[in-house]
Amino acid sequence: MFFLPKVVINKEDQKADLTGATANRDKAAATEEEDHSGHDHAPGEHPSDEPVAHTAVSPGQLKVIADLRKQFENAPSAARKTELAAELGQKYQQISKFDSAGYYYETVANAKPTEKNFEKAGNQYFEAFSFAATEERTKFLSEKVQAMYDKVLKTNPDNLDAKTNLAMTYIAGPNPMQGVALLREVLEKDPNNEKAIYNMGYLSLQSRQYDKAAERFRKLVEVNPKSVNGNFYLGVSLAETGKNAEAIEVFKKVKTLKNDPELHASVDEYLKKLQ
Repeated sequence: MFFLPKVVINKEDQKADLTGATANRDKAAATEEEDHSGHDHAPGEHPSDEPVAHTAVSPGQLKVIADLRKQFENAPSAARKTELAAELGQKYQQISKFDSAGYYYETVANAKPTEKNFEKAGNQYFEAFSFAATEERTKFLSEKVQAMYDKVLKTNPDNLDAKTNLAMTYIAGPNPMQGVALLREVLEKDPNNEKAIYNMGYLSLQSRQYDKAAERFRKLVEVNPKSVNGNFYLGVSLAETGKNAEAIEVFKKVKTLKNDPELHASVDEYLKKLQ
């Protein structure tokens, strides 16, 4: 069996490829076919020790955030506090401090409970969840994600992005089949939903259901021929099922889709074994 790279190749798919949640994700996949440093943390948030590559943060940005936080803590009214929370959420999002961004966007959503506001908070918590390095952080952030997206889906049950992200938090937790069921609901509504197809394919790949994984990734590249991860994992799935000639052609295509040395090195490793 070939070595499956653990790197996330494409930022778009980074949210779907949840490292640190493999054990529970594998558990779900096995039955799928059975039917931060340098700035303050938001109040109330757990200190983040994820090895996330934050964007470079300047002293000026840190000062702006510190000033905004002082204003937030001393805001003369609830309305002003909400305005400052929105600003802080944006500032933390800009420096990739996703859990703190989620905290402040959640503050906004609690003051102005709309689908859009809860989704914005959920999206930031989901970004942080995607990088969670410990079981404790995964649990804490998954609960935050679930709380936000549950409110989104109560307002709009057809919000498929929220439902797909919510599914991945369940797959990473003690109820993985609940997540698989949600992904299936998404695909029933939208058979061409790229994120849901990708996640189902990756689940099959992780559980070594390579034929099923190949089927999923074939569908993904049919929907989006330029999907880097879709093509890469299609190649992996084909290689694992012994379809070497087809896998070689797919891997060659991958190298034309993105000029990334790490990606090319992974592809070349496969090609050496296949040729």
